[in-house]
Amino acid sequence: MQTRETTSHLIGGEKVPSTGEAGIEILNPATGEQIGYIPAGTPEDAATAIAAARKALPNWSRLPAAERAELIKAAARKMREHAEELAQLVTLENGKPLDDALGGVEAGIGTLEQYAELGPLHRGKSLQGSFMASDMMVYEPYGVAAVVVPWNDPIAIACGYLGAALVTGNTVVYKPSEKTPLSAVWLAAMFDELPGGVLNLLLGDERAGWPLVSHEDVDLVLFTGSVPVGREILETAGRQLKKAVVELGGKDPMIVDEGVDPIWAAGEAATGSFANTGQICTSVERIYVHGAIANDFLEELTARARALRVGDGAEPGTQMGPLIDEGQRSLVHRHVTEAVEAGAELLCGGVVPDGGGFFYPPTVLSGVRAGMAIVDEETFGPVAAVEVVSSFDEALKKANETVYGLAAVVLTPDQEHAARAWRELSAGTIKVNAVFGGAPGGAAEPRKASGLGFGYGPELLNEVTTTKVVHHAAAPRP
Repeated sequence: MQTRETTSHLIGGEKVPSTGEAGIEILNPATGEQIGYIPAGTPEDAATAIAAARKALPNWSRLPAAERAELIKAAARKMREHAEELAQLVTLENGKPLDDALGGVEAGIGTLEQYAELGPLHRGKSLQGSFMASDMMVYEPYGVAAVVVPWNDPIAIACGYLGAALVTGNTVVYKPSEKTPLSAVWLAAMFDELPGGVLNLLLGDERAGWPLVSHEDVDLVLFTGSVPVGREILETAGRQLKKAVVELGGKDPMIVDEGVDPIWAAGEAATGSFANTGQICTSVERIYVHGAIANDFLEELTARARALRVGDGAEPGTQMGPLIDEGQRSLVHRHVTEAVEAGAELLCGGVVPDGGGFFYPPTVLSGVRAGMAIVDEETFGPVAAVEVVSSFDEALKKANETVYGLAAVVLTPDQEHAARAWRELSAGTIKVNAVFGGAPGGAAEPRKASGLGFGYGPELLNEVTTTKVVHHAAAPRP
């Protein structure tokens, strides 16, 4: 890739250069070196993309759902053919180990295939009215959807929104993160069998993003990202009285109850805290461990953190890659150093390494408490922040002391405690005795500051469609 070559938008089925001169360098987070260059985007670019989506809407929304689904399946097949290349590109611009990147691509493919199957089956209801009338509730697309996705799992998240929105008859303007746009260019190219204007790719940062989500001709916003941006999107959507689905940040707790195997629990905690360098919305960010097993748990967790192989995600054997950029590394390090200054104990990590790239070591802190940023604010980095508690009740209380409500984990051999946890924890997703996992088809609504609406699962089809009630009576004969 030429370092100064500017990648174009994809609008109306054609590559379209930006109307502005400003650009953004794309860096490899493992080296800090430039790997690409994209336009910053402009309000004019956003308006052009929206106009193309609006023009394509009538024909696309009237196409039979099964035909729309077949076109989405075709994109999924092409993605499968190029999955390894796409994963390599994700690793190059995101930094995650190649196996993880490939897992995200495969998850995206599976999501497209699932929505292609579910979309044509998404049906309304017949209602019981009078004998000589037909009454029904029918689903219709909202219209033009703005899809804005983050950098931490760019393909999997985008495919969910794109699959659901497109199969139900919406047209889309897709804006990826300016930190991981190159894989988005490839993803958009996989949909080349769609009619022009059905899927438009808008590159850039907030200079393109805000004109997109705030445009009066956008009917639906699908967003995954930070709480501050999500709040502004909801405020804008509220003023314009349009639909927005937002999945935002988390500060997910893990409760480690008395009686569990501390070695096993430490393994779950390490996975939850360090997978994707802690850059997952549902990463474990707070750990409340019972004092009866705390010493063994902390010893094993620290050993696992020290044993992780950190490096370039493209290198074989790498278990944890870099953070996405210097800004994110600075935030993580600030949370860690402030916690230590306030009395937390640093068991391992916590030092910015020398050399290129944006690496940060797996870090374990003990003795954290509410009032520290490491406990109160989203860190989004490879930090296991541990507080020792004296009872399950204390752990439940502390776990709920947060403005967030995305997910929570409880590790316990006690079935009563397990039932209390999923009943009492204020979060959209509760995982008992497993840090990740779940059956296909599950969907959750975030609580509190973590967002609004179903961002995945079959329920997302309801979010991207609007319901119309029809009463069709017979006209009287003259």
